[in-house]
Amino acid sequence: MTPAEMKSHVRQTIDAHASELEALARQIFAQPELGFKEHRTASLVHDWFERLGLQHTDGIAVTGTRANIAGGSPGPTVAILGELDSLLCWEHPERDPRTGAVHACGHNAQVATMLGAGLALREVAGELAGRIALMAVPAEEYVELEERQKFREQGQLEFLGGKAEMVRLGAFDDVDIAMMVHATSRPEDGDIAVGGTNNGMVAKFVRFLGRTSHAGGAPYQGINALSAARVALAGIDAIRETFKDEDHVRVHPIITRGGDVVNAIPADVRLELFCRGASVEAMELAHRKVDRALKAGALALGGAVEITTLPGYLPLFHDPNLVAMFRGNAVSIVGADNVHEKGHGGGSTDMGDISHLLPTVHPYAGGASGAGHGADYHLDDYTKAVLNPAKAIAMTVIDLLSDSASAARRIQAEFTPRMTRPDYLAYLRRLTTRTLYRAEELE
Repeated sequence: MTPAEMKSHVRQTIDAHASELEALARQIFAQPELGFKEHRTASLVHDWFERLGLQHTDGIAVTGTRANIAGGSPGPTVAILGELDSLLCWEHPERDPRTGAVHACGHNAQVATMLGAGLALREVAGELAGRIALMAVPAEEYVELEERQKFREQGQLEFLGGKAEMVRLGAFDDVDIAMMVHATSRPEDGDIAVGGTNNGMVAKFVRFLGRTSHAGGAPYQGINALSAARVALAGIDAIRETFKDEDHVRVHPIITRGGDVVNAIPADVRLELFCRGASVEAMELAHRKVDRALKAGALALGGAVEITTLPGYLPLFHDPNLVAMFRGNAVSIVGADNVHEKGHGGGSTDMGDISHLLPTVHPYAGGASGAGHGADYHLDDYTKAVLNPAKAIAMTVIDLLSDSASAARRIQAEFTPRMTRPDYLAYLRRLTTRTLYRAEELE
């Protein structure tokens, strides 16, 4: 078959399985699971791989799984990714009532997209050079930091994000190009949005430590850790004006523990926060400034603060050749007027980490409504959210791996990694620190 004939075939195949792929996305939505706990969702992917007759490896980075589709001749490996996890939103009406988990970011559509592209490409793989890796990846949402640190202390993982952990374990060692599509509910993104960049981020888990006493009878005998946290949060607010607009810095904390009982001075108050920025330099500057504010809170109250800094995600950069290739296929599916430029996103994704190592493309697909990560987020149009991106990915893979994979080889040759794998892992480990500051040490 010619590339055009293969593209027509994969589109027809995906359309023929439309109801099954929508049903899968809905099934995953109905059983949301948080990162590194996606056992039921991973089991669904396992069953699909079995059904497609694909050899696969389960249990990568706790819940990740990968299957390979061999081409008809040797060549590069192109990975199609889908993220398994949901996030927490107790206000969402369709949350899991036990855990608060809900797919308020569309990862359920990603998994269906990955499998839809895979089942179609399996039928034409013999015409292609190289290999297609279908990768179901855990824990893109960087949540539950305190709990995940316990997983790390127990030796279950080293890094708290799924793709970083899979890189550490070697799951990307033989991958040459990576791609995935994320759902979007923003009207300005159109049916498909391509290109653009995303912030990276450094994460922190913070404990303010004081001394408890009776809040009514003898508050002067205590050291109020909650007041220390409040001073620190005021300090963070005060430094916001020191960041450059073009660095797109975002610092957003939450208090996960504010005290034990109202009639006792809080002695153990805990925060989680992200320091985001458009470049590694911007997010690192932000997190160092935030550390000063955190220390100021401890100093003001005479207590202590334990700051655990964690590597979050690197900024996302798309490979321009892949963007152009994907855009052309997207236009053939939804029309030029419905393919938009993404621009810069203030959020973060661990696909940014992959983009530092490999040629990467991470477009967005419409079909959702409501605020991303919000209580009103919902997938409304599965053609837009699942089928269209599955077709665009499959067609892009055909472009890459047809003609003896000449396009893939050209993209590889023109790509300059921002980091090698050893440098990347060393960077993450350098960022991982835990430091205790006591007020008397700061005076």
